[in-house]
Amino acid sequence: MKNTYNFSTYPKGYPDEKGFFGSYGGQYLPEELIPAFREIDEAYEKICHSAQFIHELRRIRKEFQGRPTPVYHCERLSNLFGACQIYLKREDLNHTGAHKLNHCMGEGLLAKALGKKKLIAETGAGQHGVALATAAAYFGLECDIYMGEVDIAKQAPNVTRMKMLGARVVPVSHGLKTLKEAVDAAFDAYRKEYQTAIYCIGSALGPHPFPKMVRDFQMVVGIEAKEQFREMTGILPDTVCAAVGGGSNAAGMFIPFVSEPVDIVGVEPLGRGSNIGDHAASITYGKKGILHGFESYLLQDEQGEPLPVYSVASGLDYPSVGPEHAFLHDVGRITYTTVSDREAVQAFFLLCRNEGIIPALESSHALAYAIRYAKEKKTGSILTCLSGRGDKDVDYIAEHYGYGDEFVQ
Repeated sequence: MKNTYNFSTYPKGYPDEKGFFGSYGGQYLPEELIPAFREIDEAYEKICHSAQFIHELRRIRKEFQGRPTPVYHCERLSNLFGACQIYLKREDLNHTGAHKLNHCMGEGLLAKALGKKKLIAETGAGQHGVALATAAAYFGLECDIYMGEVDIAKQAPNVTRMKMLGARVVPVSHGLKTLKEAVDAAFDAYRKEYQTAIYCIGSALGPHPFPKMVRDFQMVVGIEAKEQFREMTGILPDTVCAAVGGGSNAAGMFIPFVSEPVDIVGVEPLGRGSNIGDHAASITYGKKGILHGFESYLLQDEQGEPLPVYSVASGLDYPSVGPEHAFLHDVGRITYTTVSDREAVQAFFLLCRNEGIIPALESSHALAYAIRYAKEKKTGSILTCLSGRGDKDVDYIAEHYGYGDEFVQ
């Protein structure tokens, strides 16, 4: 390892009581929201150690979500590239089709404990919106989902699902009309309704305590995966990888492994290339800045304003990244790299054709890295978080890339 930190007791020591992972994170809020976030923080700290809360969350995960999700060995795909074996943690089999429900059900339980009546959130690819609409229906709460008009057009199946579940989908028409603007709009709405609503951010970012809270709820992914991989093989994987936009699926997958002797790789979206506006690789090309109430790596101009971002995967086109990822990058525990649109689309089709699994475009970034790794290493194993299924992406893929013949030859 390149770092000198002792991770044996991680994550108990991170973040600190003010919400900082090293120098990243914190709570940069309008004055009127400080009491609301204090209320959320205090309530979470109380219930996260409550036997009743934990028991109820475990029951929901088992009986409603269908957890644990399996680890799957991609034997045919692995054989295309040599002796290195590719494994998937199948979060696409979690109820609603992605990892997002892991923290949404926890946030719904928290909202009920606080006596709130409504859940407010943003969504990009729509998976968080669907998951939160599901949680709202389960707990009998109202639900407002803010979504950029570009993403509404791109992710029409998920918009339909949200509405069928009873959520109000609010189109966001300013700026680039994608995820960053959706977060802006959701945050503005919460400022007006915080007394009766709770803001359920869609990733491991935002003001404290959300990076910690979302990470804690998502850690079920890595905890299960570690135990399942050991049961399957008798050892740990050589490398663990996951896609990183905001960073929720990656945080959940990575944190249970940080104290183990395995390499960990976060995969950012390179999009069309390294030019401004062509990618959303915040750690790779960003610098420290503040956005949406927290401090982390940020793609920003000279005045500190967020730059335009892009990815073929709507859930990854955000100009910043969760503060825990920034910290773990800086101390050298996790390596962050990039995958282009084309690599992700090729991985999408390779998994379809060789394993009968249609992955989300977000997950396809991590899969593309796993394929690159298998080609280079020739031996060993890599465990990849398949964070979601690709039902939401098939119409867009077919329209822009066809049915995959040129990608799998």
